[in-house]
Amino acid sequence: MVTADRETGPDHGRQKGGTVWKNLSKYTPIFLLLALSGIIFLLRNIHTLEKLNCQTVSTLYQFQSHIHSAFTTEEQPPVDHNRSYCGHLGLEPSAEEALEQRYLLESIAWPEPQPRLTPRPLRQTSDPAHSLFVILPGGGGREWRVGDQLEALVHMHDFQGRPKRHGGDFLLARLHSPELGAGVAGQVLDHRNGLYSAVFPLLWEGSVRVEVTLVHPSEAVAVLRRLREEHPDRVFFKSLFRSGFLSETTVCNLCLPTTRQPLCNYTDPHTGEPWYCYKPKLLSCDTRINHAKGGYQKHLLTNKESLLFQSGVNIKVRVHASGSDSVIVQPEKKDKPEMESSSVRAEPIRVTPSGYYFQGSWRALGGVAMHQFNDSSAITQCLKGKVVYMYGDSTARQWFEYLNAFVPELKEFNLHSPRNVGPFMAVDSTHNILLRYRCHGPPIRFSTVIASEMRYVANELDGLAGGPDTVVVLSVWAHFSTFPVEVYIRRLRHIRRAVVRLLDRAPGTLIVVRSANLQALDPEVSLYNSDWFSAQLDGVLRAMFRGLDVLLVDAWEMTLAHNLPHALHPPPVIVKNMIDTILSYVCPEKS
Repeated sequence: MVTADRETGPDHGRQKGGTVWKNLSKYTPIFLLLALSGIIFLLRNIHTLEKLNCQTVSTLYQFQSHIHSAFTTEEQPPVDHNRSYCGHLGLEPSAEEALEQRYLLESIAWPEPQPRLTPRPLRQTSDPAHSLFVILPGGGGREWRVGDQLEALVHMHDFQGRPKRHGGDFLLARLHSPELGAGVAGQVLDHRNGLYSAVFPLLWEGSVRVEVTLVHPSEAVAVLRRLREEHPDRVFFKSLFRSGFLSETTVCNLCLPTTRQPLCNYTDPHTGEPWYCYKPKLLSCDTRINHAKGGYQKHLLTNKESLLFQSGVNIKVRVHASGSDSVIVQPEKKDKPEMESSSVRAEPIRVTPSGYYFQGSWRALGGVAMHQFNDSSAITQCLKGKVVYMYGDSTARQWFEYLNAFVPELKEFNLHSPRNVGPFMAVDSTHNILLRYRCHGPPIRFSTVIASEMRYVANELDGLAGGPDTVVVLSVWAHFSTFPVEVYIRRLRHIRRAVVRLLDRAPGTLIVVRSANLQALDPEVSLYNSDWFSAQLDGVLRAMFRGLDVLLVDAWEMTLAHNLPHALHPPPVIVKNMIDTILSYVCPEKS
């Protein structure tokens, strides 16, 4: 009997258990309905839960984490090769705006290599190691004098040593005398046949040295152009939404595919600048509390394209001279004959840089006389009674940080702003000086910016009274490198109109516009912040503000002409020269 019980007992239990589960399965829909009703009740009464004790709050957070995990948005959005969703970037431009946009795009048009069905192999692309430049004879045979121009002819070759037959390489050139602390940017002219002219003004006596650098071969520029048009979201952003104890994070950008989920539209009502975030699953669009850089899309290049971006091979590599890379410049000669025409150009082009370095100090070639503000008291006296507003990216914030650190009378007021984000304010109550910094509106790649603190520069300018005791600094460029140029044109157009309005109501206001600057590049940085992107934006910026009563601080030439390595945030010695340039206009020397 005992044996029989042991054999039949388990079967009997299974039969009984199966019957119980069959009965319970009938009530499953009821259990699910009750659970769903409980969730809905909690969500609708979430604000009342603040009165619950700590144990209940902890339980709620655990409950929310389960909900959140079920609706989590990917941190990195999938690559969408269909770029049609970026075709509408804000309001349609007027006929006048479209004409201006076409002119601006034509002014920065870049020579393209001959189209091919397949990408060129690396061996057929521009190689700085096989390329060379030669200094052409001066106007008086082999003699160069101050006031003349020096020209170097650059011959680009591929990795097989064969001459290139088309243009489009991105080259930089400078002339410098290290022992004199002197340097000036050169102008590179593309003859579109593999030859380039680097032209320099001769501004000081002594030995001068030519330096030519290949930033990107033409084949790499073609890849950068494609990335700019097809992957404007390769830097993506995110925002945190919160209501009570519920929070969600979604992807944001200037344009987003509408096929994934509904969008929250944060287009600015005054400027019409567009900005979108994916709508949270459980929260409304008006619960957004911040903005932050989300990250970078990876794997954007093919294996062949990756070979075009190699440090030490074809990213910012020097092109060597065939023969000597330096000449001796003699003092200026009176009653000198006109320059002979170049063998490459029918008529010589006179280059006019904005300035040059001599003994480590920047000497502008136009405008007011430059003055060196080497001690803090001189800066204090210059800024006495002034209000300085700084708007833009971190290169504008760098100026705020320089003044705040160099001038002890300036005391930073603690606004409890995030580090490196702002807004910031410094005050010298004794001398009545106010210094303020605020970042520009999206796209801004800062860590975390409170949504209410994101302001468009044009709107901020419209809120200023202005006047002779007001200085406004604008630096808006670095965060637009990944987008089509049309996006930057629209942003600058709104800022320019606000500048015109400000100057109309307060003509004495000093408006300072900072240009783009060169920076360190590696294979990854090149895809997002290449100097080629910056050069394109810089060309647009100069054209947009040409003819207006504004001061252009030429950060491009000031970083190119200097002997220090390029950096997104230029070193203090260059920043000092930039600040000296501004202060020379704020407090011009009286003759």
